[in-house]
Amino acid sequence: MIPRLQEKYQEEIRTKLRGLDKYGNIHQVPKIDKIVVHMGVSPELGKEVLGDALKDMSTITGRKPTLNKAKVSVANFKLRQGMTTGCRVTLRRQTMYEFLDRLIATALPRIRDFRGINSKGFDGFGNFSVGIDDQSIFPEIDVDRVKHTQGMDITIVTTAKNDDDAYELLKEFGMPFDGNRK
Repeated sequence: MIPRLQEKYQEEIRTKLRGLDKYGNIHQVPKIDKIVVHMGVSPELGKEVLGDALKDMSTITGRKPTLNKAKVSVANFKLRQGMTTGCRVTLRRQTMYEFLDRLIATALPRIRDFRGINSKGFDGFGNFSVGIDDQSIFPEIDVDRVKHTQGMDITIVTTAKNDDDAYELLKEFGMPFDGNRK
């Protein structure tokens, strides 16, 4: 079964963006390439917090997370080479569209006093990053069983050449931006 947002992209968004006369070919129209979800966990907090982060990440994304290891030692942060500093999941194809749909439709509106996502999270190359303060906004997480509130970073990687094209693409998907573009 094709996810709802993937059908919407193929039938509506791609033709609408193609109609802007910016793209000579249908393959030049920007699309979402992948979504990377990352949780950073301080090694000082212990393995229990890391285990909870891994469990929550796999519950939210439906995929097994990969552990991030420190590449170099940093004495000021009490960090040694090889210590686990977090976990991440890379989502592609149908799983990516399903996660984006859950993020836009159910998770983001559950944020307290939500007035839209800051639209300054673009990196200059058409990719968008947003930080979430609490993992319990996702309906898959049981709030009563959360011992440690954990934030996460979500990066949406697009094939857009600049930020304006990526903004238009994500706006068409229904991303609730705050309206303060530049």
